[in-house]
Amino acid sequence: MEIEYIGEHLVFGKVGNLLIAIAFVSALLSAVGYFLAARHNSNPLTSLGEKNSWLRMGRLFFLMHAISIFGVIGLIFFLIHGHYFEYHYVWQHSSTIMPMKYIWACFWEGQEGSFLLWMFWHVMLAFVIMRVAGKWEYNVMWVVALVQVFLVSMILGTIVLGHKIGTNPFLLLREHPDMAGLPFIQLPDYLSRIMDGRGLNPLLQNYWMVIHPPVLFLGFASTLIPFAYAIGGMMDKKLGEWVKPALPWAFFSVMVFGTGILMGAAWAYEALSFGGFWAWDPVENASLVPWITMVGAAHLMLIYKNRQQFLATTFILTIISFILVLYSTFLTRSGILGETSVHAFTDLGMTGQLVIYMLFFLVLAGFLLATNWKNIPKGEKEENLFSREFWMFIGVLVLLISAFQIAFSTSTPVINKLFGTNLAPPIDAISHYNSWQVPIAIIICLLIAVAQFLKYKITDPRALFKSLVGSFLVAISFTALFIYILGGMHPNHAALLFASLWAFIANTDYLVRKLKGKMRLAGSSIAHAGIALILLGALVSNGKQEIISRNVTNINLGEDFPNNENILLRIGDTLSMGKYFLTYTGSIKEGVNIIYNIEYYTLDPSSGELVKSFILNPIVQTNPRMGNVSEPATKRFLTRDIYTHVTYAEIEKPTEAESDQEYSEPVVRTMGIGDTVSTSSCLIILNALNTNVDRTKFDLGEGDLAVGGQLTIIDRVMNRYSAEPIFVIKNRMVFSKEAIINETGLKIGFNKIDPATGKVDLVVSEKKESKKDFIIMKAIVFPYINILWIGCLLMILGTTLAIRHNIITSRKQTPTS
Repeated sequence: MEIEYIGEHLVFGKVGNLLIAIAFVSALLSAVGYFLAARHNSNPLTSLGEKNSWLRMGRLFFLMHAISIFGVIGLIFFLIHGHYFEYHYVWQHSSTIMPMKYIWACFWEGQEGSFLLWMFWHVMLAFVIMRVAGKWEYNVMWVVALVQVFLVSMILGTIVLGHKIGTNPFLLLREHPDMAGLPFIQLPDYLSRIMDGRGLNPLLQNYWMVIHPPVLFLGFASTLIPFAYAIGGMMDKKLGEWVKPALPWAFFSVMVFGTGILMGAAWAYEALSFGGFWAWDPVENASLVPWITMVGAAHLMLIYKNRQQFLATTFILTIISFILVLYSTFLTRSGILGETSVHAFTDLGMTGQLVIYMLFFLVLAGFLLATNWKNIPKGEKEENLFSREFWMFIGVLVLLISAFQIAFSTSTPVINKLFGTNLAPPIDAISHYNSWQVPIAIIICLLIAVAQFLKYKITDPRALFKSLVGSFLVAISFTALFIYILGGMHPNHAALLFASLWAFIANTDYLVRKLKGKMRLAGSSIAHAGIALILLGALVSNGKQEIISRNVTNINLGEDFPNNENILLRIGDTLSMGKYFLTYTGSIKEGVNIIYNIEYYTLDPSSGELVKSFILNPIVQTNPRMGNVSEPATKRFLTRDIYTHVTYAEIEKPTEAESDQEYSEPVVRTMGIGDTVSTSSCLIILNALNTNVDRTKFDLGEGDLAVGGQLTIIDRVMNRYSAEPIFVIKNRMVFSKEAIINETGLKIGFNKIDPATGKVDLVVSEKKESKKDFIIMKAIVFPYINILWIGCLLMILGTTLAIRHNIITSRKQTPTS
């Protein structure tokens, strides 16, 4: 008998699925209409009326597609906001206790929502194309509409010939494979048993995750437009004409895509506790690689616009940038990076679909490129060594090497899957990538320093030398000064320090002396100066970062909390850390967040008294389903940041019933010989295991066992106490003889021995009056990191100015009728 479920709002799902179906069909019909319009437009025998009829069809169905996409997005937001947990997507990504400001992050946390975000930006960019592209609208829009067909298929959630196509955001909770077999789903009123949703991943509950994904996905979407222009150029045999209208879009992609990546770095710096803004995570790399190739493609378009050179390479890089975006989508959504990245999605059964999506456009572009290859001008004449285009091309080749190295190392799991190899990912990812990328960054900076002073075709070497010598000498001087201030430096890092300083100084010099401060022409100089500062800031802040948190007791806190990186703070105690004195004054709970209050003091040399400097409030975000997450707190100064996060804290507070007991709830601590663990008031060290326990005390027989854990307990004032809890197996029964240390208020039992690892489980309880709140904290100083953030702003500003200049120049060069 079919169950009649109570309280479900099925009409929303039906409307949503209808809108998805309309979006799919209308995108397909729009692609057909635009494609036929493009074919008839290139045929001189076609009448204007026939061409316009196909164009109207393409526009009409794309408008229908856009309305459907907006409808799906609006409906999902409505369901998340209303907590309609009968829908699996809503239940999986939202909860009633989550602040409503994160409703946006709930939408794009899942695969379906992120695909919809991607489609939304394609629609918005398409509207701009329909308005400004003129005759290029036909060829660009059929490619855009066709890409939308593939993207909508990712959320269809339908079965075709036994194969599932996409995952549907309107799937009911009771229909999801993970839920369908659970007993409570068989109850008509199962919704009344669902108290709350699973909730948003605590790592994403940050304001950066409200603004970072939309910008990054706009960057993904923007790579489609230059690709579509390239496809259109090959379709209509306009092999060089497409570059001019595609050029502003290429730099728009560079700007937005780069901004999205930098926002992700800012999120990592503010919300993740790995201590930095970039970790060479595979998902980070997957977004970085297509940005690098798009930078190369945009610069090659500039060369072609000015010198009609390197068109074939321009085609290749423009195509590969879009294909790499699809490849990065495959990497992050197929589940293949599940063991090497914490950011990757799990496999939802769309691997084959993602591969087809990528291969379709790769084959399409490859076929058109092959059929047009003979007709693409190859620029047979050699470029002058002192020409701008020659060194710009060298720079593009260096970027390609960078992209290839990152892509190859990131693709280790894919290579192993395809070829049956057993390549291991790099153990130390940061050292592995830096060993390649630092020399590449040096070369790029040197080229950035010189290229602006080069002219197209040929440059007088003497004039070039005269233009560069001043900035070169200033950069040398500043490099020596920086090395003196910062201390010793690895030769590679010293070379990058010089190269980035020279790149910044040379471009500033070019802006002042050559351009006379004319901002309309200064886009490339400002953007290049920004990139130089990004590399300089990354080098100095990471290369010279200092961990200032130290355990001043000089007692090992355990392997998870290295003594030279962590400080133990008990409530009310004041300890020194670097040039500061710290006092932990307690914590408060606000919603899911536990906010710790750390007061920083400095010593007034005149009075000898401690003066409060500032307060930091690192957070532990509690999440019983997904695990607690530590969020850093950072104090920003002009020349440095002090970055802190809680590495350990006792989250659980005693219940009312527990508070009436003499001892707190016991805590199990796993230890090996020589390990140290912390309580709120003491350190416990496991010195040895004693197998020579007096067996007569426990009346042990021949097959019985007794082992003692020889412990040293150290209190806050460095008093030491010895204790030995006993682990006993008697008549096949296991029990523990607890050790009670009255001076410290501790009761310690010996609960378990693991013969394979040599680890033991101690059960530790504290007396209520002895228990003292404490945290273990890590603090890092990042010197001059503001150089990096200033560089980010300059790169965005400069690229925006370059886009504006290219658009204005193109309009002036376009003949009017």
